Order: sequence, then structure tokens, then C-alpha cells
Amino acid sequence: MNRRVVYTRGGSPADVLTVIEEPEPAAPERGQVLIRTTAFPVHPGDLHPIETYPGEAVEPVTPGIEATGVVEAIGPGTRVAPGVEVGGRVTVFPQPGSWCQWFVADAEAVVAVPEGLPDEVAAQMLANPLTAVMLRREAEEHVAFGYDGFLVQTAAGSSVGRLVTGVAQFHNFALINVVRSERGAAELRKRFPDVPVVATEHAGWADEVRKATGGRPVSVALDPIGGKTAGSLVDLLAPGGKLVSYGMIAEEPISVHASTLVSKSLTLRGKNIISGWPSEASPEKRASDIATAKQIALALTDQFDVAATYGLGELADAVAHAVQPGKVGTILVRPW
Repeated sequence: MNRRVVYTRGGSPADVLTVIEEPEPAAPERGQVLIRTTAFPVHPGDLHPIETYPGEAVEPVTPGIEATGVVEAIGPGTRVAPGVEVGGRVTVFPQPGSWCQWFVADAEAVVAVPEGLPDEVAAQMLANPLTAVMLRREAEEHVAFGYDGFLVQTAAGSSVGRLVTGVAQFHNFALINVVRSERGAAELRKRFPDVPVVATEHAGWADEVRKATGGRPVSVALDPIGGKTAGSLVDLLAPGGKLVSYGMIAEEPISVHASTLVSKSLTLRGKNIISGWPSEASPEKRASDIATAKQIALALTDQFDVAATYGLGELADAVAHAVQPGKVGTILVRPW
């Protein structure tokens, strides 16, 4: 039997997600790979579609975009990535519907796990590192960045934020991290003692960012929060600066007056790793980005924290923990 997570109506994930039993998937066809899941992460982005339309009935949907596991079978005539073989460990992204014990994946989404990389890291090996790669590219492509400008990121203590910091240090980007609390700031300073950290719990946090720049411009801001926080980042940006919004944590809209955009010639950019990266990147760029994601996983293994691991029978607790304020690390589910 195959145990699979589904929901049939929108609402709080802890309330609407259930686990069903069904026959194991059929043998994979051409272009497909059958995966036995060993672990999958609970990303905040996995939960957003479930919450979007509370109470609205939908056809049974299985959440998830990323999972790690073992190859059970490869469809006849299927071309697979190097290292992908029956019995081998793989990670799959983007693969909608990966929250189950077994699933059939598109072969082009299946990536071999480097030898020695634990499941706890392998389960997070692609979505978050690829997001960090995407954000780095957004910063590098901005003309004002790279001369003497600073990069500022909010939610810097998140799983993505820590990887962005590691990547920024590797590329010698001038970075200022912004987090919610002084407690989170203290934790981040231990991890990255050379990177300034500012906590938004202080009323004058934006002035603290300006002070940390030493008079140099804030050229690029990376933000997964939105709302008032993003609005404050717009005020911090130097003329010609760029705000990259890649999340929707805040419920309120980003409030920006047109005069600010016009007078400062600012760029506002939205990015989404789930839909944007696969469609925008060429096969060559995808292969290069995946290789970089693997390098990030190997080089920054200590930054792939796991906040807790749950079983399928503890799913409600897992999804509630995934959105808990102050959580450090990713929530994993082991479906067996």
C-alpha cells in the first residue's frame, strides 16, 4: 500500500490534511522514475495553496514539491541525469505531489544525491539552495550592485536566508542581515560573526541598517515577507536600487507611493522558485544551477538545520511546527 497526504478543501493545513491508503503506483512509463520516499520537507510555500481558499472544495490534491528517496524503477527508454540509477539515492524538485511513500516523478526533476550527504540535507538539497542561487543572480544582474553597494536581506535567519549569507560570503558581497528578534540576531551572529545583523523589534531598525552601511548605498534588498517590512526596504534603497520579493509572509500589501519609485528610479521584482526557475532557465542553466545547489549543500551542510522530524501520523503537528514563529530549521517528515 501507498500512504499519501491529500486535502479536499482549503483551510488550515493542520485541519484539512489527511493521510489515505491506496495501491502502490504502477510501473513508471517512458520519461518517469518511481521513487520510494525516505523524507520530505515541509516548506512554507507548500502550505500557502492549502490556505488560500478556506472552505472551498477541491479535487483531492497531494502537497509537496521536494523529496528525497531511493529509485525503485526507471521507465523504459528514459534518459536520466548522471548518477541516477535503480537503488540510488535521489532528490526530486520541482515535483508536485511528493508527500507520500511512493511517487512517480518526471525524470528531468530527479537528481542524484552526492555520496555521504545525509537524508536530512538531501531532503532540502534543491528548493532552498536554488532559491539562494536565483537571488544571487538577481543581485548580480543589478547594475548598481558590485561597485560599492550593500545587499540587505530580511528573514535572514530562515533556511534560505542562512544559505544566502553563505553564498554572499563566498562571493564577497557586502551584506546586512535583518531578522525579527534580538534573540534571532544573536543566533545569526554566532553563525556568521562577520556579517552585521539588525533586529526589527527595535523601533529604529532602519536607521541601524543605514548606520551599518557606513554611508554606502543599499543597492539590492531581498525580502520574503512583504507588507510594511518591504515598504521600509524601499525607503532604504538608494536611487537605482532594486527590491526582490520572493515570499508572501505578511498578509497586508506592500505600500509604495509612485513618487518614490519615480524619483529614485527603483526596480521592484517578484520571483518564485517553484514556477519561475523551471520555466525561465534553459536546460544548460538548470544543469548549472543544480550543480551549484549540490555544491552549496556540501559546503554549507551545517546551515541545513532540521527543526524537528515527524512521521505521517504526526502530520498536523508537523505543519503547525513549520509555521511556528522563531523556528530554526526545516521540518522533515519520514513517511515510513
